[in-house]
Amino acid sequence: MTLQELPNIGPKLAENLRRAGLETPEDFRAVGTREAFLRIRAQVDPTACFHQLTALAGAELGVPKKAIPPEKKAELRVFFDGLNR
Repeated sequence: MTLQELPNIGPKLAENLRRAGLETPEDFRAVGTREAFLRIRAQVDPTACFHQLTALAGAELGVPKKAIPPEKKAELRVFFDGLNR
């Protein structure tokens, strides 16, 4: 399986993950959504947005980002907002 076979992972986000050292879905799952996002922000795109974070979360859960449970989205929002302080 490739990164782009995961839900929500298009060519750009797959490239960001690879540039952050996460070459495979297994690499991504091993570190999880938050660590992957932090790596993207630190190593690839310091302006990575909430959209990318939710795309990653959906990919980790195996669902389209629209299907992420509201409580999970709320947790992600708190995490994201905490990065921007």
